Amino acid sequence: MAARRYLRAGIAAVVLVAAGVAVALLPVRGLLDRFLHWVEALGPLAPVVIAAAYVPATVLFVPGSLLTIGAGFVAGVLWGTVAVSVGSTLGALAAFLVGRHLLRDAVEARLVRRPRFQAVQQAIGQGGFKLVLLTRLSPVFPFSFLNYAFGVTRVRLRDYLVGSWLGMLPATVLYVALGAGARSVADALAGHHGLGPWQLALLAVGIVATVAVVVLVTRAARRALAEVAPPPAEETP
Repeated sequence: MAARRYLRAGIAAVVLVAAGVAVALLPVRGLLDRFLHWVEALGPLAPVVIAAAYVPATVLFVPGSLLTIGAGFVAGVLWGTVAVSVGSTLGALAAFLVGRHLLRDAVEARLVRRPRFQAVQQAIGQGGFKLVLLTRLSPVFPFSFLNYAFGVTRVRLRDYLVGSWLGMLPATVLYVALGAGARSVADALAGHHGLGPWQLALLAVGIVATVAVVVLVTRAARRALAEVAPPPAEETP
C-alpha cells in the first residue's frame, strides 16, 4: 500500500511539474489571445465556454488573472463574473481533488513518524473555512498553489469550496471589470492600467488577510505542538 501511495504521488508530482514548466515556456498570452478571439465570436455561449476552459486552465497552472480579465472583455461584467466565478471554483475543486486523492496519502504516510508535523497539518485543517477565506483574499498565496496545498490538508470539502468561492469573488469582480473596460483583447491581456481606488482597496484587504493568516496559522501550530509535546519531567525532592 505504501509503495502504491508513493508511486501515485510521484507520478502526480511529475505531471504537475511538467505542466508548470510547459505553461512557463509556452506563449500563454498569445494562446489566450487567440482563444478569446474565438470565444468572442460564440455570442451567448461565450460565458459557458470560458467557465469550462477555466477548469483545465486551473489544474495546469495557467495564470487565472489573464483569463479573468479576458472574460470581462468578452462577456462583460455580469456574465464575465458569473463565468469566472463558476469556472474558477470548479477548477479549484478539480485541483483540490487531485491533491487529496493522489498526493495526500503519501504526505500523511511520511508524517506518521513525525507527530509534530502531523499535529500542525491537523491544526491547519481545523482552521477550515476561516483559513481558506483569508488565504484566498491574500495576494501572497498563489491561486494554483493553494488548490493543491489544501488538498493535502484535512480541510473539509465544504469549507474549502465556500471559502474559496467567497474569497475569490472580490478579485474576480475587479479583474472582470478591468477587462470589460479594455478596448481590445490585446489591451485587456497586456494589463495597461494603473492602480485605481478599487484595486488599492482590494490590496489593502489582501494585506490585512495575509497578516491574519500568519497569526491564525501560528496560533494553531502552537496549540498543536503543545498537545504533542511531552510533559515536563517531575522534579524529585
